Amino acid sequence: MAMTSLTELDDDTVRSMSIGAVFSEFGGKINSIDFHRKDDLLVTASEDDSVRLYDIASAKLLKTTFHKKHGADRICFTHHPSSVICSSTYNLDSTGGFFFLLFLLIFIYHCFMYERVMENVAESLRYLSMYDNRCLRYFKGHKERVVSLCMSPINDSFMSGSLDHSVRIWDLRVNACQGILRLRGRPTVAYDQQGLVFAVAMEGGAIKLFDSRSYDKGPFDTFLVGGDTAEVCDIKFSNDGKSMLLTTTSNNIYVLDAYGGEKRCGFSLEPSPNTKIEATFTPDGQYVVSGSGDGTLHAWNINMRNEVSCWNSHIGISSCLKWAPRRAMFAAASTVLTFWIPDSSKSTVEPRPMDVEGAAPSENVSQQ
Repeated sequence: MAMTSLTELDDDTVRSMSIGAVFSEFGGKINSIDFHRKDDLLVTASEDDSVRLYDIASAKLLKTTFHKKHGADRICFTHHPSSVICSSTYNLDSTGGFFFLLFLLIFIYHCFMYERVMENVAESLRYLSMYDNRCLRYFKGHKERVVSLCMSPINDSFMSGSLDHSVRIWDLRVNACQGILRLRGRPTVAYDQQGLVFAVAMEGGAIKLFDSRSYDKGPFDTFLVGGDTAEVCDIKFSNDGKSMLLTTTSNNIYVLDAYGGEKRCGFSLEPSPNTKIEATFTPDGQYVVSGSGDGTLHAWNINMRNEVSCWNSHIGISSCLKWAPRRAMFAAASTVLTFWIPDSSKSTVEPRPMDVEGAAPSENVSQQ
């Protein structure tokens, strides 16, 4: 697989994207993927409790670690190329159930103690070293599954959103939570590329923007995605900070102006029951690529508000999809991971019409 550095993209280059590498060694659905910001690395977390590290320049699997005790759900790189944050699939405390129940029954009437008990066994986040397969730190507090996870681009802070209706702000250097936001619905979080602002999507299609240095003062702006009250399952900022990309549980995609919240364009995809799709900006912020419920992949030109290409994903519904920060490449995953790169020999194929809103004129295996 010949990898090329990212140059300015155009419709023909995007249209020519095709599969350059396939990895099918997973024993279940891939839950999440992430690219490192500065190194040619990709990490995956899968239902088979594995975390896998790939060199995207050579299309090579570098390392696999298994996490049978905690599982592997959401994952993201820290700033270090061999360190990641991973959310657990299973409760941290898998033993002592009798003593926990006894303890809970004795102190259930005491709210403060109840809170402490729940935090001791709650869904946890782990700071993992892929280099030597060590857990560097645990982060406890969430009472239900973490559904959104992101690392600050400028410091050691990171955020997690959970089905317990909270967003927690953390610091890699300490175990204790640094801040909590209580919200309605399923929270989804994202930092902008400068790390100065973060967005939280919540119930009813509301997007709240916070200053990351003074989030305790509350949001400085709130946007509403008009006409769509489905929960937002993913949110991303473009690299230039001018646009936000929202993907909803009803498989609608919206590109918003990040300053005023106006909807620049929207796209409707085939439904995918029980599977949430993911969309991604290209690094120049000019295109959006997404999976769909019918197993296809789609690319749109944001400025022209038209579909550029439609491909067969060849792997079913792609629930994970991200574009590499520094390469002309994106990765799509279901139970299989695929790397997509430009193919200059590929003939141009016109995409089929779609429902478009706002249209205008070497492996090492170890166990943990």
